[in-house]
Amino acid sequence: MKKIFLIIFSILLIDQFLKIYIKTHFELGSGFCIFPFFCIFLVENPGMAYGFNLAPGYLGKILLSISRLFLIFFILFFIYKHVKKKSSNYLIIPIILILSGAIGNFLDSALYGLLFNTGTIYNKEYRKWIPYSGISKLSFSNGYASLMEGCVVDIFYFPIINTNFPNWVPFFGGKNFQFFKPVFNVSDIVIFIGIILFLLFKRRIKNIKFL
Repeated sequence: MKKIFLIIFSILLIDQFLKIYIKTHFELGSGFCIFPFFCIFLVENPGMAYGFNLAPGYLGKILLSISRLFLIFFILFFIYKHVKKKSSNYLIIPIILILSGAIGNFLDSALYGLLFNTGTIYNKEYRKWIPYSGISKLSFSNGYASLMEGCVVDIFYFPIINTNFPNWVPFFGGKNFQFFKPVFNVSDIVIFIGIILFLLFKRRIKNIKFL
């Protein structure tokens, strides 16, 4: 179990350090490119990956935060049970990565509203998320939102393809095309790797009872 906690702690340390550094040094919507296809770009996401929400607006935000918390407890129980059973690392390692990513994004949504003085907030009157201006600062007494109301910080942007369709292309002529457009963070990357490893190793773990 010590090795498991060390892996989780290391991932969370890297994830949170990068998020806090970028949020306290860059304005929302700003960044820089290390390579043309690899950029650091600060955005805040009140929902899940690709902006998906469990429900519209503020309700969706709270439901997502609570769902993340339940998912974390479920995965913790799952790992504990299979470590005691000495299950294969082909099962344990991918689940540890998924858990680490889930915790990383949960910390953003649960605590960032309390820890930073500015952030993206939901305006109930206009029924939309309102961005902020300037650079955020850590503020343990003057947060921008309550518990579970923070937004996830995304920082990695990979515009591998960024071009315009030729004018002669039907329907899309002259329009911009980008791949890969979503912005994500270390937690998202770790979750993705965990899922890929799980799928790659599924034949090796197919005889394992999950619960």
